[in-house]
Amino acid sequence: MKSKKIVLIGTGLVGMSYAYSCLNQGTVDTLVLVDVNKEKAIGEAMDLNHGLAFASKKINIYAGDYSDCKDAEMVVITAGVAQKGDDTRLDLLKKNASILKSITRSVVDSGFNGIFLVATNPVDILTQVVWEESGFNPRRVIGSGTTLDTSRLRYEISEYINIDPRNVHAYILGEHGDSEFVCWSNATVGVKPIRDVIKDNYLNFEDLDKIYVKVRDAAYDIIKKKKATYYGIGMALVRITNAILNDERSILPVSAYTDGEYAVPKGYYVGLPSILTKDGVHHIMRLELSTNELRKLNESVNIIIENLKSINRP
Repeated sequence: MKSKKIVLIGTGLVGMSYAYSCLNQGTVDTLVLVDVNKEKAIGEAMDLNHGLAFASKKINIYAGDYSDCKDAEMVVITAGVAQKGDDTRLDLLKKNASILKSITRSVVDSGFNGIFLVATNPVDILTQVVWEESGFNPRRVIGSGTTLDTSRLRYEISEYINIDPRNVHAYILGEHGDSEFVCWSNATVGVKPIRDVIKDNYLNFEDLDKIYVKVRDAAYDIIKKKKATYYGIGMALVRITNAILNDERSILPVSAYTDGEYAVPKGYYVGLPSILTKDGVHHIMRLELSTNELRKLNESVNIIIENLKSINRP
């Protein structure tokens, strides 16, 4: 069987939350940590290895460099400048675009031929940067998209109606940022449409607005309280990784390359429900969106396009 080898680039809070989740879930066979601060990567590898006696399986964990990417199945990028205070994700764009261009060139130069998974913010735009810099098939370059936002949404709905979040099926779509929106037209609890949940007085329309605002502003709220967010995104990245490595054909709202779906401009990355396989995004799932949702999706994509114009691209 092919070894499940992942190279993680960036050993900050998000990167190490991802690595720790990989260790606990037995996601990989080999996990290589790469960081501009090699000593930190070595220390993090040591710390993780000291937990192997309690792990579900043996995993080869070590600090490496870009040459380790050559035979990896996936390269996961979490490196970059972190969001602080009142910074929006788009405020980070120029700094992180330069960092990710350099990383991508180094990974490709190693001979890497696997799948890129990008988590650095603003993730939709930086996934586009990685794709353009790599020259890869766009289906093999994926961003975390609105996977975390969707998990936040399901949690908030579950709290309102006292139902396990794993039985809530609803998506946040669009940019992973302030223009994201809830696809209420396709939201269900179990198989019960959200409109019927409202009819049964478990929810009301005012609650839906409160839930959306809570989800949209969650990162700002967490950063205000504890300076950074990392556990949720770490687990979201592992969920995406598992879907790819195990060829699950699972549906997750990742940053995927648009090719005419939903009548939005072609050739851009945005958070949409996508079927994930060992080859990356197999295809974007088409939902029946309301007129208002289609408008919001187009507005979100246009924000991404406008911000892409502010950076140097190939």
